[in-house]
Amino acid sequence: MEKKNALFPLTIALALVLGMLIGLKFKNNDTRSRILFFAPPPGKTHQTLEIIKRSYVDSISINMLEDEAIKGMLKKLDPHSQYISAANFSAANDPLEGNFSGIGVHYNMFNDTIVIINTIAEGPSEKAGIIAGDRIVKVDDLTVAGVRMRSDEIVNMLKGVTGTTVNVGIHRKGAKELLDITITRGRVPIFSIDAAYMIASETGYIKVNRFSRTTFQEFSDAVERLTSEGMTKMILDLRDNPGGLIEGAIKMSEMFLPAGNMIVYTEGNERERVNHYSKARNALNVELALLIDETSASASEIVAGAIQDNDRGTIIGRRSFGKGLVQEQHTLSDGSAVRITVSRYYTPTGRCIQKPYDNDDKTKYFNELNIREEHGEMTNVENISFNESLKYITPAGKVVYGGGGIMPDIFVPVDTTSFSNYFSLVTRRGLLYRFAFEYSDKNRRELANITDHKNMQTFLRRKNILGDFVDYAAKQGIAKNEKDLKISGTHIENVLMAQIAQYIINENGIYPIINQMDNIVQKGIFVLNN
Repeated sequence: MEKKNALFPLTIALALVLGMLIGLKFKNNDTRSRILFFAPPPGKTHQTLEIIKRSYVDSISINMLEDEAIKGMLKKLDPHSQYISAANFSAANDPLEGNFSGIGVHYNMFNDTIVIINTIAEGPSEKAGIIAGDRIVKVDDLTVAGVRMRSDEIVNMLKGVTGTTVNVGIHRKGAKELLDITITRGRVPIFSIDAAYMIASETGYIKVNRFSRTTFQEFSDAVERLTSEGMTKMILDLRDNPGGLIEGAIKMSEMFLPAGNMIVYTEGNERERVNHYSKARNALNVELALLIDETSASASEIVAGAIQDNDRGTIIGRRSFGKGLVQEQHTLSDGSAVRITVSRYYTPTGRCIQKPYDNDDKTKYFNELNIREEHGEMTNVENISFNESLKYITPAGKVVYGGGGIMPDIFVPVDTTSFSNYFSLVTRRGLLYRFAFEYSDKNRRELANITDHKNMQTFLRRKNILGDFVDYAAKQGIAKNEKDLKISGTHIENVLMAQIAQYIINENGIYPIINQMDNIVQKGIFVLNN
């Protein structure tokens, strides 16, 4: 006992020293090391996978089981939490980054062959000598033309790591043999701005297709250019824009709102409220018409909500999609990722515009736009109803609603005045776009000298493009219908001219033509002029 009593103080001293050493080790380690040291035992999912791995009767892919387990968990969450496999990661993430690694071409699949529409300016293909009209016949000695390969399979062969090369066999009109061209892959921009031009003497038009890391800079550059051309009014078109990065929406909104105006705030069960205010020193001094419709979602709705709730401009079009959830992306060890909804966003008046959903059955949620159409909402504003308990008031006294998208200040119905049975038939068969492509390809040399949409329209009308199309459709089994052509003829002609202008000129060719018959755009011009 005496010996034990003598050793006791020594034991205590050693324990203290050891504790100090462990403490110093933890002090010098990062937070992650400490968390891992005190990690809880594996959960049921991990335990089950381990049991299967050690005991299952047949060989099985554990990675596949992990994928399915993750998907199963996410199915029980909201409609926008999602799993992205490693194979699909680039395709899902590149549009948000605003670029990808590839050869830099716009193309069309025609008769099982990829045909180059045009090349990205100063991109890899242009530098290698690829031109519009070229056909890609081979990729690295593998024949890809006329063998019924899907276009995405061929494109995946053309994509690759920046700095690597790909050899393509090109068929070019006038050349007797295939041209063997080596292209060095590079970073290729994915542009957020489809078109930016002066649609009227003082009115600029800007079409934004997504919100990526490059959107704000592209938008700023477009605004600067149009301002130098005399823009004092703006039509900002966010239709067909599914959203993207919330930061891009905040920066765009900030360009229109004076410092101190709230843009949006976010809040979730595990996320504290975060307020985003404009910090702009010199907000744009332009009259603003912002266009939305049922395909405008997420970040697009943040911009529309910020403009509407601050009484900064006029929202025109149809009720937006209604996605008010914010996702956070986490990359997993194998290069896959999960996007988890972490918060809801709220417009400056406090509206949550997320439409209702059922975690156990999301069918109705994703089919909701069809339900709107069945209820007649797309054609008659009186068929739209709101929950009075979700009513909010803007600073100027305007009534707005939460709970299901952004309702525009001015409703514009779907334009059905040009619809006819003939138009429906040629549209469903894809003949409008097929004819436009074939016409552009056949007459490329003659059309190449036309760089202005007005001259393009004049040229094509003189060539009787509508008559040529009617003959083409007849050969495809759709007979000429004089009665229907009186209803739809002008519209068909405009679609053909716009599509040909896109193939030959680019987006600044298609939009000036297509917008002439776009009733929402025309309403925007009218509102700004009156």
